Amino acid sequence: MNAVTGTIVDIPTADGTADAYLVHPDDGGPHPGVILYQDAFGVRPHLKAMADRLAAAGHTVLVPNVFYRHGRIPVVELPRFIDMEARPDIVEKVVPLMESLTPELTERDADAYLGWFARSPLATDGPVGITGYCMGARLALHTAGTHPDRVAAAAGFHGGWLASEAPDSPHLLAGRISAELYFAHADEDDSMPEEQVRRLERALTDAGVKHRCEVYEGAHHGYTQSDTAAYDPAAAERHWTELLALFARAL
Repeated sequence: MNAVTGTIVDIPTADGTADAYLVHPDDGGPHPGVILYQDAFGVRPHLKAMADRLAAAGHTVLVPNVFYRHGRIPVVELPRFIDMEARPDIVEKVVPLMESLTPELTERDADAYLGWFARSPLATDGPVGITGYCMGARLALHTAGTHPDRVAAAAGFHGGWLASEAPDSPHLLAGRISAELYFAHADEDDSMPEEQVRRLERALTDAGVKHRCEVYEGAHHGYTQSDTAAYDPAAAERHWTELLALFARAL
């Protein structure tokens, strides 16, 4: 495993400046780029630690503050341990932020993040990988569909509403995807019911997308997030095994 260096960088976008956590191996050379898309709680120490682990495996990792239009990191002040049942006020704060990030804004922002990688000497030439958590899984799927020439691999974990009946549901982009995909749904997750799991699988299969979708039995929405009440250590480690294998194959 590589020693890593992390810092905050600013990325110009069509709508302003997105702050992001950047971490990369200490050797100073270029490494395959990875975008890590946050969950609803935003960029915080736990997500930075996840990015550090990816960087130690040999990647240059960017964790953008996708809520940058509402402020810099941290957009919402959080306790060290997040229990939504005990702190419903947190949900009240983050839901409007999530709802404000439309597919159009997501696509524009992805242009900026991918453009940053294309210009950075810390990233190798060629397509990047994406991993996303909760709402970030939806952003990962959307980015893979709107930037097929720039995304070689995309993964999503405990994502919600990936294949809804909405006219802008990200699964409808399946026919444009060229990346290899891996999605691991939570068994106990009301935001990704069985009908949507089946709909996503059918869309990817019909489009000929190289993919694997799994359901982690007994896992809850948020199972990878160790600073939340939903954390499941076994499911989280399974996610690491699958994610690192995907990037090793595709990047």
